[in-house]
Amino acid sequence: MPVPIVPHVGLLTDLYELTMSAAYWQAGKSGEVATFELSVRSIPAQRSFLLAAGLEQAIEYLQALRFNGDEIDFLRKHPSFESVPAGFFEYLAGLRFSGTAWAVPEGSLVFSEEPLLRITAPIVEAQIAETYLMAMMAYQTSVATKAARVVEAAGGRGVVEFGTRRAHGPVAGFLAARASYVGGCLGTSNTLAGFELGIPIYGTTAHSWTMSFEDEAESFRSFAELYGSQAVLLVDTYDSIEGVKKALRLGLPFRGVRLDSGNFLDLSRQVRKLLDDAGRTEALILASGDLNEYVIRTLAEESAPIDIFGVGTDLVTSRDAPALSGIYKIVEIERNGVVRHTAKFSESKVSYPGKKQVFRYCDAEGNYSQDVIGVASEVYPQAEPLLEPVIKEGILVRPLPTLVEIRDRSTASLARLPEAYRRLENSDAYPVKKSAALEALLESVRSRYAPLPAGAGEAAKSR
Repeated sequence: MPVPIVPHVGLLTDLYELTMSAAYWQAGKSGEVATFELSVRSIPAQRSFLLAAGLEQAIEYLQALRFNGDEIDFLRKHPSFESVPAGFFEYLAGLRFSGTAWAVPEGSLVFSEEPLLRITAPIVEAQIAETYLMAMMAYQTSVATKAARVVEAAGGRGVVEFGTRRAHGPVAGFLAARASYVGGCLGTSNTLAGFELGIPIYGTTAHSWTMSFEDEAESFRSFAELYGSQAVLLVDTYDSIEGVKKALRLGLPFRGVRLDSGNFLDLSRQVRKLLDDAGRTEALILASGDLNEYVIRTLAEESAPIDIFGVGTDLVTSRDAPALSGIYKIVEIERNGVVRHTAKFSESKVSYPGKKQVFRYCDAEGNYSQDVIGVASEVYPQAEPLLEPVIKEGILVRPLPTLVEIRDRSTASLARLPEAYRRLENSDAYPVKKSAALEALLESVRSRYAPLPAGAGEAAKSR
């Protein structure tokens, strides 16, 4: 995928990231090395797991991060920077990501508070990246997770992402196509995703095609004569059953028919019988229109003879859980070789200090059984550490996996998660614990910032 997705990628951040950066520089802190971790504070109530996605674009962003002359001139003239010395803008002109990144591989299952990404870099570099990294990884993780649920509900039938027209902008639609493929969809209707990412693309016709003809049968004839065995005919513009009958009377080859409205269970059964009775047993039935995992699950349980589900709005917006509580927290900072661990103690928003690792345990059958979030330096011989090095000193450690490899990882990861933890509803909570060492580190940091007991301040003054 080309980087940047939009021009001026350095400015694709919140203003306060840049004002903080100028203040870091002015305070003499730009040489300090900070570690930030990106995670999801809590999984939405409608979810029992998350499928990590968006890392490739996050890494491409870090490697592309810079500011050109026009962008720096824009910042110089902004009122927020009127008191900022020229030296800061000279610093920005030479800024490149020179740090280290560790990450959970795309297509891995993650849970609440587990770091998906860990950045260690000079503090300005790490700070400016916050907005983009959070937006990219949270959105794609949300859509990939939704896709995995829809694919699970389909029970082996195909699912195609049809949602670009309902996405929150064309770029979101493109990213949703990618994330949906990571989550297990067969492909997408987004042609650019096919061109740039190699994702299989699917399409039929709109109702406008049929309505542009005086005669519905003639619209079918014209399309089938052009596309032959690749043609999928949209039959519900006027009457689905009559539409199928008209298509069959033509005697032309076509790949299948699409139902876009009505009672999908009843209609698909009638349509399947019509197709089979006409000797068109190979013809597919595709259903689309306001589908989600719950509707699809019901159709699958009722053995509706639908071969492919086209899912749009619910998928690209993750409509039942449209936002993740993504966070990007500083966990330690190093100055002149001295490391200071950091944590936040706000009510209901406590963050844990220090570089972390996620250790995943499996049962005797190889299925995931529990995770431990620990200090990065800990070792658990019987567990798999999830975070891996991706960038070192600004350089990619190894080539990133292909999209097909990421999708295969997703499939394998989901297969190892017991059914009790991946049900669409009333799923059990997957066990995630903090290590004793991590809890001790939190308490040591807390003790530095704990409020003095009542009266202790006055007593100290009197001595």
